[in-house]
Amino acid sequence: MSTQDDAPQGLTEQDLAQYLLRNPGFFQRHAELLASVQLSHPHGQRAVSLQERQAEMLREKIKGLEHKLIEMIRNGQENVAIADRLHAWTLSLMLTADAAALPEVLLRELRHHFLIPAAGLRLWGLDAAHAAADYAQPVTEDLRSFAASLAQPYCGVNSGFEAVRWLGDEAAIASLALIPLRRGLAAEPFGLLLLGSPDPTRYTAEMGTEFLQRIGELAGAALTRLLPDGQAGA
Repeated sequence: MSTQDDAPQGLTEQDLAQYLLRNPGFFQRHAELLASVQLSHPHGQRAVSLQERQAEMLREKIKGLEHKLIEMIRNGQENVAIADRLHAWTLSLMLTADAAALPEVLLRELRHHFLIPAAGLRLWGLDAAHAAADYAQPVTEDLRSFAASLAQPYCGVNSGFEAVRWLGDEAAIASLALIPLRRGLAAEPFGLLLLGSPDPTRYTAEMGTEFLQRIGELAGAALTRLLPDGQAGA
C-alpha cells in the first residue's frame, strides 16, 4: 500500500482505518489534525477534541480497573474473615477434652462463628458408651444410604428430608445443606451434618460446596473419637 497521504477516492471506513494503522507517520506529518478533530462527547451534546476524548477513555478505563481492584480487595477480606472463623471453630474442636461433648460444641460453635440459624447431626456405629446420646438416636436405612450416596455436600430447598426433623421446627427451614461425615477418605459415612436456614437462597444447588466439604472433613475427623477404638483410627 502506498505511503502517500492522499488516499484514493471511494475508501470505506475499514479501508481508512487500515490505512492509518499501516501509516503511523500520517499524524506526525499532520499533527494539526489531532487538535482540530472534534468528536461527540459520550455524556453530552458538546464536541470535544480527539485528545480530550482519548483522555476521557483513559479515565474510564482507570475507573473500571479501580472497581475491579476494590472487588478483589473485598473478596480477599471476606476470604480472610472466613478463614479466621474456620480456624476458631477448628480450635474449639481440638480443645474439647471430653469426646462426648464434641457434638454439642461442634454445633454450637458452628452456629456462632458462621451465623447458621439451625444445625443438627446424627451419628451411627458409635462406641456403646455414647449410644444413649441425642446425636446417636436411630436413623433409617434410607437416610444412611442417602448419606453414602453423597460424593459432596447436598445444597438445596427443603423438600421433606428426614433429617430436617432433627431441627424441631421443620416448616421454618426453607433451604439446607446436608454434609456426610466420614473417617478420612473412607467410603462409608458414620454420620450426617445438617445446616438449615429460613432463607431459601442461603443454600442453593448452584453454590460451590468446597467450603462445606472442608467443614465435613474437619467435623468427621473430630467425631471419630466417638467411634469404637478399632474404627477411630481407621
